[in-house]
Amino acid sequence: MTIKSEIESAMIRLVEIRKYYQTGSITVKALDGVNVSVEAGELLAIIGPSGSGKSTMMNMLGCLDVPTSGEYYLDGKEISKFDEDELAEIRNKKLGFIFQNFNLLSRLTALENVELPLIYRGVGATERREQAIKALSMVGLQDRVHHTPTELSGGQQQRVAIARALAGDPPVILADEPTGNLDSKSGKEVMEILKELHNNGKTVIIITHDLKVADQAERVIKMQDGCIVNDEGVA
Repeated sequence: MTIKSEIESAMIRLVEIRKYYQTGSITVKALDGVNVSVEAGELLAIIGPSGSGKSTMMNMLGCLDVPTSGEYYLDGKEISKFDEDELAEIRNKKLGFIFQNFNLLSRLTALENVELPLIYRGVGATERREQAIKALSMVGLQDRVHHTPTELSGGQQQRVAIARALAGDPPVILADEPTGNLDSKSGKEVMEILKELHNNGKTVIIITHDLKVADQAERVIKMQDGCIVNDEGVA
């Protein structure tokens, strides 16, 4: 398959992506010529030690950072040269984010936290509330919609974060250490939800250092020193 046909068929295609940082006289190569394709509907884990480049990869995939060089195609469009406003629109419409620290606003209820990205999308109040309640129901929190984060367990807070990621029905879910702050029972529940999202057609990409989490993915990419050193499960 040619690169052009891969770009047209893949949900995500990174071509020779490099991200360099200058620290004094030292050039840090956070990503150093990364090439990868992710098909729609994949369940993929990215693993590697601290400093391997996996967090930079997450930021790149999530349009939270731009490459020093290389090309990033999302759903067939090259977005690596987009400006900040265009990247913000991509993040809002195409990507759902789940973070290790949940990133919920403590003064807002679960429902209000899930509604936030829909407000940015300009979704009307009635439709917004319906979508948020539906998303919370999908993660089993229909009876906790009016609870604030302090009234929820860690596992429940992460499920609110998953609902927030789902609210706008983005095709790609990016999960950064989604079980990192959870006990084993809550972590297992979160992974079951992510696998169910995958079964329902979402592209799910998990950044993790936990091999037990990575083992549940269809495909595992291992990073080291800014490079992909192993790609298990790719066809």
